[in-house]
Amino acid sequence: YNLNNALIGAYPDYSIDYASALVSRGSLASVLHALAESTVANKVDFTWDDNSDQVNANPTDLAMIVVLNPVKKEAAFVTNGAARTEGSQTLTVPVNYSGDVVVYYIAFISLDGTVANSKYLGEITVV
Repeated sequence: YNLNNALIGAYPDYSIDYASALVSRGSLASVLHALAESTVANKVDFTWDDNSDQVNANPTDLAMIVVLNPVKKEAAFVTNGAARTEGSQTLTVPVNYSGDVVVYYIAFISLDGTVANSKYLGEITVV
């Protein structure tokens, strides 16, 4: 998927269109109204609306969160985060991310391992 949809440019000058990339792809219901912000050093706070009453969503689905640091070519992530019904999750990122612009994604995974398509949430500067 990412090779066909998120890789842009021509050899040898490839780059990634982060808004088109997926970190997970599946049939589980996606996140609803997700946002992220960094207001405390080495923390990124994610929030979302509980949509566990939608078809193919469960109250027990767990958040999968990825913060990608393109400058450092690193990622911080959690694959078994807060339940869909909790509506928030804080991810601790490395202290050396402070001042870096990062891109971030969120998705859900069910208890049986079914995943949702990830959602690109944009870019932020880590405090």
